[in-house]
Formats: sequence, C-alpha cells, structure tokens
Amino acid sequence: MSITRSGGPLAFPAPEAVNYHLDGPKHRLLMNPFPRRVRAELAGETVLDSQRGQLLHESHLLPVLYVPREDVRAELTPSEKVTHCPFKGDASHFHIGATQDVAWQYEQPLQAARWLDGLVAFYMDSLDAWYDEDEAVRGHFRDPYHRVDVRRSSRAARAEVEGALVAESNSALLVSETSLADRWYFDRADVRAELEPSDTTTHCPYKGDATYFHVNGVEDAAWSYADPYDEARAIAGRVSFA
Repeated sequence: MSITRSGGPLAFPAPEAVNYHLDGPKHRLLMNPFPRRVRAELAGETVLDSQRGQLLHESHLLPVLYVPREDVRAELTPSEKVTHCPFKGDASHFHIGATQDVAWQYEQPLQAARWLDGLVAFYMDSLDAWYDEDEAVRGHFRDPYHRVDVRRSSRAARAEVEGALVAESNSALLVSETSLADRWYFDRADVRAELEPSDTTTHCPYKGDATYFHVNGVEDAAWSYADPYDEARAIAGRVSFA
C-alpha cells in the first residue's frame, strides 16, 4: 500500500473516519527521500549508484524510485517513445545498449511536479538486479508506509475451502498487513486437509517467497513461506488459506 492508495490518508476518495478535508487535485503526488543507497545492474555492469533516491507516491499506483540523472553510470540513448501523464508531463524514454526503453525522464515536468526535474526512473524488470544497500530487491522497493504485523492469538481460528473445514486452531498466528485483510497462519499440525504442492510461486517484498498448494481439488487454495524475511519470521512453514 502507498499513502496515496485506497485507504491511505492521501487517498481519493478519502477515508470516511477523518476530521479534515484535503484541498487540491483528486490525483495526488508525494515525493519522499529514499534514505538508503540504491544500486542496479545490467549485464554485469552497474547502471546506477545513488544515495539521493526519491520515492514517488502517486494515487492508485505503487511507489516509484527516481534518482538524479548524474547518478546514472550507463549511457542513456534516447528512444522514440514518449508518453504523457496529465499530472507530471511528457516522459522521454531511453535505451541502455540493446535493452529497449529501460528508463524515463520528465525533462520538462509540469509545474505541479517540478521537483521531478533532473530525475530518472527505471522499469525495474528491465534490469538484472537491484540493491537496497547490499540487500537484493525483487518486485519493487518497499513502501515505508506499509506494515506487516504478526501476532500470536488464542482465538478460535478456522479455515474452510468451499465449505469444508481444512484447518482449526487456538494457537494460530494473525498477520495484519497494510491495506489487506487479516490472515490466519496455521501450524501444519492443525491442518486437516492434504496439501498438494502446486507449481505456483509468488514474491512479496515484505514477506518473501511463497509456495502454493491445491486443497480438496481447489487450485492454489493455500500458501506458505518457508524462509520469510525477518519481519515475518514467525510464519515460517505455517500455512494460510485463500
């Protein structure tokens, strides 16, 4: 979640339970400094290395990292591609070697987004590797306004798949994640149904890599994080259900 996405304090429409009214455009932009060193690589070469990154939060979009053009080490070759954003202006695009349309820049941003002047953003999946300090980044950079909280609970927790009880416990873990519904994570000893391994895997920038299971003939009805990130370490090996 971003501070500008659904449910956030700068979202449109605004949350109902507030005692304030925000003037200004319905589509909102917020730029925050990114506090750590960022690097990216392509074909074994460092493309950018910056300690001056800026994270752009924009209504209904995930945050996007921008860096000063002078922190880009690779040669950016102009592309014929130009895109228009009614809130930021016209974006010129660039190639790096044979890799097409890797980056974009608002060379003459609109006055409302004038602080984008001199900054460049990259399509993350166009480059081979990204690093937040020395930690690899996958998917996207973490949003500082996004939280994952894991709590022990003695509440009666149940999970059903198409009406059939598949897990039940009084010691499940409750995971609360920004903008998402709470999820129960069950010890495998509390899972009653057979978990048939699936080929599906997903990556969460906040929890790690998840593997999936078919349950009672329903595809990808459950998932588990075998080696989650430190913030969610407690859910390692536990199972949650859709």
